[in-house]
Amino acid sequence: MTAGPRRPAGAAALVIVASVSQEVGAAFAVGLFATLGTVGAVFTRFAVAGAILCAAVRPRLRGVTRRAWLSALALAVTLVVMNFSFYCAIARIPLGIAVTIEVLGPLILSVVTGARRAAWLWAVLAFAGVALLGLTRHTGGDLDVLGFGFAAVAGASWAGYILASSRTAAEFRRIDGLAVATGMGALALAPFAMLSVDFAGALRADVIGLAVAVSVLSSLVPYSLELLSLRHLHPSVFAVLTSLSPVVAALAGLVVLGQQIGPFGYLGVALVTAASIGAVRTAHTGAAEPLG
Repeated sequence: MTAGPRRPAGAAALVIVASVSQEVGAAFAVGLFATLGTVGAVFTRFAVAGAILCAAVRPRLRGVTRRAWLSALALAVTLVVMNFSFYCAIARIPLGIAVTIEVLGPLILSVVTGARRAAWLWAVLAFAGVALLGLTRHTGGDLDVLGFGFAAVAGASWAGYILASSRTAAEFRRIDGLAVATGMGALALAPFAMLSVDFAGALRADVIGLAVAVSVLSSLVPYSLELLSLRHLHPSVFAVLTSLSPVVAALAGLVVLGQQIGPFGYLGVALVTAASIGAVRTAHTGAAEPLG
């Protein structure tokens, strides 16, 4: 009998908990940018999460196949690009808007891999929602076009992350693949962090505590839960659940950061969320079996 959730409902609950943890962690991460910078914040997140994962899981590396190593490498690359781009985005635009744009990645993935042309109608609705975001004025002023661009890159990386996570979950036992990929990401980012971070200001108790909290909430909890859920959920069902992320992010931005994105912003979030769910359901009607 396998460990973890035995029914799709249990696996679905893990994805929802992962989403809440990730978006709250992202809101807290904004507080690290002034001290660590974007690269430093991403590196710290990977380093702490990687150390905890490797210590807890103790991944077995002996006998790992070349295919498994490549899967872990692909996961590491998508994680680094996704998180760096996302942090660059939320440094410039509100959290809810950044995640709304980011979720277009999984949406387009579900449309492209789906079997029904009607799914493209949902994509049109999603882009209409993004157009509304362009009309948004938030509590910090006008929106930053570069922030939109970084969020789009994060979205493309998120689509790659879904594919890489599914393959890694199939190649490694438990969450060994995640531990290996997170460690790879930390090692890749270390030289850049050494050059950009003022460690005299970073080695304060409040900064270290916040960095650990962000790492646990943004990486350790959500990615572990998502990898476990992907053993029991088809990627299309997983994509439906992750489509709720813009709503969760908008609420986290409002509650934790006090970010208000106005009527157009919230309507855009709602349209993209509805389009994401509709596109996945249309493209993958009847798909309910896990890949791994």
